[in-house]
Amino acid sequence: MGITNTSRRVVVTGMGVVSPIGKSIQSFWDSLINGISGIGELKRFDTTDYKVKIAAEVKDFDPSDIIDIAEQRRNDLYSQFAIVAAHQAVMDSKIALNVDPHRFGVYMGSGIGGIKTLIDQHSVLLQSGPRRVSPYLVPMMIANIASGTIAIRHNAKGPNFAIVTACATSTHSIGEAFRTIKHGYADAMIAGGAEAPINELSVAGFTNCMALSTNSDFKTACRPFDKLRNGFIIGEGGAALVLEEYNHAKSRGAKILVEVVGYANTCDAFHITAPEPNAVCISNAITQVIKQSDIERKHKIYLNAHGTSTPLNDKIETFAIKSAFGQSASDLFVSSTKSMHGHMLGATGAVEAIACVKALTDGTLPPTINYNHVDPECDLNYIPNKSIVQKVDFAMSNSLGFGGHNAVIAFKKL
Repeated sequence: MGITNTSRRVVVTGMGVVSPIGKSIQSFWDSLINGISGIGELKRFDTTDYKVKIAAEVKDFDPSDIIDIAEQRRNDLYSQFAIVAAHQAVMDSKIALNVDPHRFGVYMGSGIGGIKTLIDQHSVLLQSGPRRVSPYLVPMMIANIASGTIAIRHNAKGPNFAIVTACATSTHSIGEAFRTIKHGYADAMIAGGAEAPINELSVAGFTNCMALSTNSDFKTACRPFDKLRNGFIIGEGGAALVLEEYNHAKSRGAKILVEVVGYANTCDAFHITAPEPNAVCISNAITQVIKQSDIERKHKIYLNAHGTSTPLNDKIETFAIKSAFGQSASDLFVSSTKSMHGHMLGATGAVEAIACVKALTDGTLPPTINYNHVDPECDLNYIPNKSIVQKVDFAMSNSLGFGGHNAVIAFKKL
């Protein structure tokens, strides 16, 4: 039974990642702080007839050490990314066998789910008829199956669901896991997201709604907050964090990385794809987190922006940050790590949460690469092109999704 004692504190005790710039926490972080991009020529399919020629693909992904061949055939690529990231996080936290299974849960979301499986099996249906469609189509396709599979693998019998809020998905997953522990419904949670959207159909759809960059120069195409930005770069991967109640973690001698101190969830209720022009609801979410976290002007803050490299997002997000922080906005350290790992959709919030945790624990702040042309409507300190050594008191992350979904989360070092 849950309790309403909101004095319960929540900490991060483990992390895992599969990304275009690294398939472990260390390789991912090394790439970020060295400004190394994972964006390149799109290799997954023939792009001859496509305006978009580049993507942020996970290179040389082989999950065989964690997922056997038979299980790989029964899991869409998005699920495989999620399973591997969650495995890393659980191993990092050493939570296995150190928590009551009924107090251990999973919130692993995906914006799209198993779209590759759906496309492949639709082709089978058209070419060979209904009897040839895989009996695994449905469990491989649905967006909640990664969350369920991870629970089975780690005997997590507590709260479990899969949030689907487009690009805000995994920040919502982490935030709702934070609330679940804080309010007493669990002692530990695996939280994050995964996405595998790099295929002919998804790229065509995102291109035709004018979301993706048509710049064919993969070295400079993703340029958040830069005046010449013209769209995001589609990415893929998975990321997971283990969240744990502070006393539970302390009593078992866990390695505590940071404390989760704030989370907000709002909706623009404005348009299916465009952000609200006056940014009221994004700003409200940031303001809620500032208040929850007891952030004051004297504190040094790193903010990992949603920063998609689209003209509207970057301008309106900048306005929202300035509205929430007021005069102290100019003191913030802001960057968009999407400039390196691309936009990983349902996985991107969790990846960027990991960047926040590492920024706090390592005292280095990752840059926004490809920032070369100043936009007067984007006038914050975006940590241009090179990381900086800078200790901060808090790290925050914004995630904004189609449908007007806004999620903001904050961490601090203990």
